[in-house]
Amino acid sequence: MKKHWLGDRNAVNRAEWIGFLDKEVKLDGTLELAGTFRIDGEIKGVVRSRDHLILGENARIQGSVEGAVVSVAGQVNGDVHGANRVEILPGGVVEGDVFTPSLVIQPGGVLEGRSHMRGEIKLAAPELAQPVAALASEEVGG
Repeated sequence: MKKHWLGDRNAVNRAEWIGFLDKEVKLDGTLELAGTFRIDGEIKGVVRSRDHLILGENARIQGSVEGAVVSVAGQVNGDVHGANRVEILPGGVVEGDVFTPSLVIQPGGVLEGRSHMRGEIKLAAPELAQPVAALASEEVGG
């Protein structure tokens, strides 16, 4: 089976590719990106992209990941924030929470954590905050 280093072929048409980190590359710190980028190396720290971030099969990320679209085929130990979408591909593992309005977990993908869908959080938070606060003040006072 032939694999393309570019990942999703449609992504090439949507955004400008700015580069990749190969599997022998290790980085400790913060990586900030302005375009579509693929990572197959190891990173300890924070990865931020304003566009599509592709974490290939050999990617090992220890820290947080942020992007407009984040595709995970490797491993992430930390939270993943996708402004538009997060995709966990076959063989991809996320050990942490995922924050995105659209989460896709393909067969063989693993999420060990919680998913936070922005629309649901905004609707649920005000309703839950009132009764809990009221209950606490009633127990203390009476």
